[in-house]
Amino acid sequence: MNLSAIVKPCQLKVYQQGKLYCLYDANAIAHFSPKMLDGDYWQQHDAIVGSAQGRGTTWFIAHKSQQWVLRHYYRGGLVGRLIKDSYLFLGLEKTRAIQEFTLLQLMQRLALPAPAPIACRIMRSGIFYRADLLSQRIENAHDLVALLTQQPLSADIWRKIGVTIAKFHQQGIYHHDLNAHNILLDNQEKVWLIDFDRGEQRALNVSWLQQNMARLLRSFRKEKTKLNSFYWQDADWQYLLQGYRTILSFNVV
Repeated sequence: MNLSAIVKPCQLKVYQQGKLYCLYDANAIAHFSPKMLDGDYWQQHDAIVGSAQGRGTTWFIAHKSQQWVLRHYYRGGLVGRLIKDSYLFLGLEKTRAIQEFTLLQLMQRLALPAPAPIACRIMRSGIFYRADLLSQRIENAHDLVALLTQQPLSADIWRKIGVTIAKFHQQGIYHHDLNAHNILLDNQEKVWLIDFDRGEQRALNVSWLQQNMARLLRSFRKEKTKLNSFYWQDADWQYLLQGYRTILSFNVV
């Protein structure tokens, strides 16, 4: 990847100092510092307005009129128990943060409802690296799991969710972890997809489309068995598929 090619059309800038690499949106950050990719920096500036727990802590940040999300990249699975947040460095373009950042930028150009990228940071140490991503926070929005623990969603909303997913798929956008937590609904009933780590743009293929949708269906069924209150049923999935098939006619599930 030629980073200078990204900078010109996307109004982005590259910051490099030794083994530290950053890519950031100069329109969102007038005076950039790599410290902006540290949670401690924002805590010192009293800008942390919330957090979420996953593999690590995700910080919600209020900066001037902007709302951001700061996430450090952590490993999952068995490997994550031994190596928490280090990855083998195989070139800047293959780092998790750069790949997710550029995918988010692509989706902005395609006018898809996904967070805008703000900045990312790669910190090399020998043959390994650690990484962080700063992205737009979707305001006044909740994920489907949070919503469905409170009340059911209408058939029209389920169809809208299906339409939205299909629009991503139509553009070849593969979401590596498409689940109910990564689909948001805002107070205007607009549907958003978040968390595109390990996502990519692919040629349309029924195989990965089916796998993506099957993963989503499994997540709904998993939450249904795990939570005491979860207002989801198989009929909702059929409404979602109805919306999906108005955009793509693939028999995905």
